[in-house]
Amino acid sequence: MSMARLSLSLLMIILFWTLSRCAELEQWNILRPRPHPPRRINYTFYNVLDYGALSDGVSDDSEAFLAAWSAACESNYSVMVIPENGTYLLQPTVFPGPCGLGMKVQLDGVLVAPGFFDWNSTNRRQWLRFQHLDGFTLEGTGTIDGQGESWWEQSCKRNHSNPCHPAPEALTIKSCNSTTVRNLHFVNSQQMHLVFDTGVNIRAIGLNISAPQKSPNTDGIHLHDVQSGFIQDCVIATGDDCISIQTGSSRIHIKNVYCGPGHGISIGSLGKDGSAGNVRAVVVDGAVLNGTTNGLRIKSWQGGRGKVYGVLYQNVRMIGVANPIIIDQYYCDSSVPCLNQTSGVEVSGIVYRNITGTSSTAVAVRFACSDSVSCHGIVLMDVNLTSVKAKSSVSSFCENAQGIAVGENSPQGCFGDEEDEEERASSSI
Repeated sequence: MSMARLSLSLLMIILFWTLSRCAELEQWNILRPRPHPPRRINYTFYNVLDYGALSDGVSDDSEAFLAAWSAACESNYSVMVIPENGTYLLQPTVFPGPCGLGMKVQLDGVLVAPGFFDWNSTNRRQWLRFQHLDGFTLEGTGTIDGQGESWWEQSCKRNHSNPCHPAPEALTIKSCNSTTVRNLHFVNSQQMHLVFDTGVNIRAIGLNISAPQKSPNTDGIHLHDVQSGFIQDCVIATGDDCISIQTGSSRIHIKNVYCGPGHGISIGSLGKDGSAGNVRAVVVDGAVLNGTTNGLRIKSWQGGRGKVYGVLYQNVRMIGVANPIIIDQYYCDSSVPCLNQTSGVEVSGIVYRNITGTSSTAVAVRFACSDSVSCHGIVLMDVNLTSVKAKSSVSSFCENAQGIAVGENSPQGCFGDEEDEEERASSSI
């Protein structure tokens, strides 16, 4: 084995070990609270019914919710209660902070949004927003229903003759730190279901998110500028990315997620209109992707800048996925062709380990990388993907991608294993 190949192999092993250790630190040390002596906390409860909410699904309960929020926000260890067996119609509403310590919302009822023609705000980009909060928890057995059908009907993606309108994110957590969203149901968002926009130490645990397969832009969980994020035990079925990770995000740990239908688990898209896209230290450990149009995807536009590096995908099962493993540096979600450009978002240090299952297309591994900013430092380790069709095979497509294959991998063809590389080098002399 050449010294260059040996050095690359050692580098990839170190990278894999580092990412695995980061995953453990993210889950057990950073994102979980440190042990402290137990103490009794006396919470004060603020029931929205006591502030005038009618819970009939027809009357606008927005003012009652804001009154309950304002009262609860002033004190430490307050809980705003949204009782079960009630349906609460809310117009676009912002729940502002900062608030006292330990602020919680216990959501056990059903929140419903107004339809496209009943929306009473000029802000058509967000429905419910919580902002400027520390140590905030939103949890319960309830449902956040975006009533998205009337918005999808107006979408230019569903009907190209429609003008393109903005559509709201159902729930936005903006500029919040140490925030948890847990055990809730999200259905039929107008656009993205749950957005974490700018924050440190966020958790999304035990969520169930669903929208029809052809609902436009209905991402499940979207992260933008998030440092230290933990997503676990979520079931997501949407018309777009199950999870999307955008620029500025780092130290993201995704564990035990079921995705499908949808567009898979995506980093990006990054670099649109020449913008910077930077994502690092992402771990996906334990996922099932069923019938999605993509599996594990990194996507960036030509002409962008920045870097994606330090990503570990492991213990992932594919069931009839169209593009199980894909890096696409030529992403173009546009009605007109995108121009070829020389700059791009660099992609490096990407490890795929124990990725198994079936592909619904002939190409199971696709690395479409830029001529000018190639993908490098890619590791395929025990990747075993076969065709969903009996007696059919799958292949790899690799353009401007450098890396190594370790262990037993199928399909082969991108990098080969180290012994194959050595044999080819010897036979060419």
